[in-house]
Amino acid sequence: MKLTKSNRRLRIRRGIRNKIVGTSERPRLAVFKSNKAVYAQLVDDSKGHTVAAANSIELGSTASNIENAKQVGAKLAERAKAAGIASVLFDRSGYQYHGKVKALADGAREGGLKF
Repeated sequence: MKLTKSNRRLRIRRGIRNKIVGTSERPRLAVFKSNKAVYAQLVDDSKGHTVAAANSIELGSTASNIENAKQVGAKLAERAKAAGIASVLFDRSGYQYHGKVKALADGAREGGLKF
């Protein structure tokens, strides 16, 4: 198998997912970036369902940029507080921790989530 950029990220993602498991007390904050949007969700892996989710499309954004990623993080933190969640495990899904991923994490921290 040729190691392309996407295959490399998927391989890293699988390794991360083998180590990180979200629970009902401390769910996993999963990040996904596309060319058009940034998505984040809190996943309870023990029950197999999503606790809260947010994305840049529902915020009325047409661009996937750092400012929108920060707003997504803040919106997710707001929804997590409403669900009674204060602490999460951060799953960057194989993306480097800078740019949009870092902005999303900073927005979530400013919203009150603890990593």
